[in-house]
Amino acid sequence: MFGQALVNIWRNKELRKKILIVLVIFAAFRVLANIPVPGVNAAKLTEFFSQNQMMGLLNIFSGGALARFSIVMLGMGPYITAVIALQLATMIFPSLEKMYKEEGEAGRQKFNQYGRWLTAPLAALQGYGMLALLQHQHVIGYFSPLMIVNYLMAITAGALLLMWLGELITEQGIGNGVSLLIFAGIVARTPTYLGQTIVGWSVNRLGSYLLFFAAALFMITLVVLVNEAKRNIPISYTKRVRGYKVYGGTSTYLPIPLNPSGVMPIIFALAILMFPQMLSQGMTGWGTWGNKIAAGIHFFLTNPWLYNISYFLLVVGFAYFYTQVTFDPKNVAENLQKSGGFIPGIRPGEPTARRLKFILYRCLFVGATFLGLVAVMPSLIQGVTGLTSFRFLIGGTALLIVVSVVLDTYRQIKAQMKIREYENW
Repeated sequence: MFGQALVNIWRNKELRKKILIVLVIFAAFRVLANIPVPGVNAAKLTEFFSQNQMMGLLNIFSGGALARFSIVMLGMGPYITAVIALQLATMIFPSLEKMYKEEGEAGRQKFNQYGRWLTAPLAALQGYGMLALLQHQHVIGYFSPLMIVNYLMAITAGALLLMWLGELITEQGIGNGVSLLIFAGIVARTPTYLGQTIVGWSVNRLGSYLLFFAAALFMITLVVLVNEAKRNIPISYTKRVRGYKVYGGTSTYLPIPLNPSGVMPIIFALAILMFPQMLSQGMTGWGTWGNKIAAGIHFFLTNPWLYNISYFLLVVGFAYFYTQVTFDPKNVAENLQKSGGFIPGIRPGEPTARRLKFILYRCLFVGATFLGLVAVMPSLIQGVTGLTSFRFLIGGTALLIVVSVVLDTYRQIKAQMKIREYENW
């Protein structure tokens, strides 16, 4: 069945061309990820990222580009940060909210254009912060102001180039380009993980390996189920007569995902937890008080119980916060009322908004709790089995991204095949 599906995809000339273009872009991304910025000690970089949990996680998302200090070491981070910042700004600026939510496709395109413009300064700022951090940790040596400017120009250009490659993938119509590039960066580490597993293989640890991969299979299944789960709210439309034609009178469903916030809460939580770590590294050597504060932050970050509980609570909190930004029950209720739609048994307007909010937050409770468990699962499984390879298979942002991208790409390719079948028919 799977083999036949691959044959059908390959026979579709247009779809085959799109997939080959995406694969070529993936290859270009991997080449760029292996072009390092000159003047950096590779051995010190590898040691730093192996000892720093948060930076190691960022390195996974960049496909190892960060540890190599390549020209695309920031990955899609600046572009994602720009889009998230603009989405949060819609809560402050009504004109931006109107553009994003009410002006349709034209408004979305303009909103995305603002995100592209914001990416460049954010890439320069993040690149400078990374250079300053690595210099403070004595991972890289002293750079003159002119060298720093040159490096920041190269790093910013690399981030903008990746953004452009992501949009080229999106134009092919078989998935979101940003997500696919992040996916490529995550799975690019698979050969390295396989090598680590083979080198560290021991018959005495067979039970740990079996437990690890059983947990991985369980988590992947659970992520797929929760990712696809939806609460369908029945919607009916009143009949309207215009001239000799009758409109409406149909029934449909408004789907509310069990996890409406996606992977964003985990990304926000990681950003918050990264700040005290960078703060502690910067305060080391600032005298007695600075050393005490740095030691306290270090104790918090290295204590697995404190760290995982804080991580869990942050993910749950951000899940509720981000859902408030992206899904407004009042706005949905108003749009339904304008189009003549209503929930059977519920009055239009404010009662409909309350009903939607009631259902949304009960779905969100399950989804947010699940996200929190997924976020801390890698640390829990690693503590039990002692295995560090293939961590992305048992939880965290990486697993959610991999599963979401695979499902979305599968749906997009399936839709392309259906269109082709109708055209032939």
